[in-house]
Amino acid sequence: MVLPLYGVYDSYPKGWANPINLRESAALPAAGAWDATPTESFSSGAHRLTLYFTYTGGDEGSAFDWQLWVSPYSIVALAPTAAEEWLVESIYAAGAVAAGATAASNVQTEYQTYTTEVAGETEEFVYGPIEFHGTVERIRVRARESGVVGTPGTLQITGILQ
Repeated sequence: MVLPLYGVYDSYPKGWANPINLRESAALPAAGAWDATPTESFSSGAHRLTLYFTYTGGDEGSAFDWQLWVSPYSIVALAPTAAEEWLVESIYAAGAVAAGATAASNVQTEYQTYTTEVAGETEEFVYGPIEFHGTVERIRVRARESGVVGTPGTLQITGILQ
């Protein structure tokens, strides 16, 4: 038996290299505003993404929100007329199942929140892997201060694609 030279995830040309710096270490925007221009990165052919966060809160009760945005289009010009170029992550809640009745499930967009454990200390954590199944062409992660919005913390985000 001849073994393949490449694995399942290595049989396509990659348009990206790891690690990906998705957010330079900097203070979050003031007043709880989302990042205006989150860093965009190619993810063509990737099957999963893992995010690494480094956050230093600005005050007691500091927290930040983040939200993953993906694009199925490698360039803006490929988006069909009236289609959104960027799509936000969603959450799914299955409805109650009852015999003989149609179940109504819910889908909504979502974001995640991280709250500091110790004021003023740098905290790191990992989130993922997030499954892409090779269908996401570009990614970006936007963030905002959501705890003490008058004293925004500092956040850096790194991504690893597989």
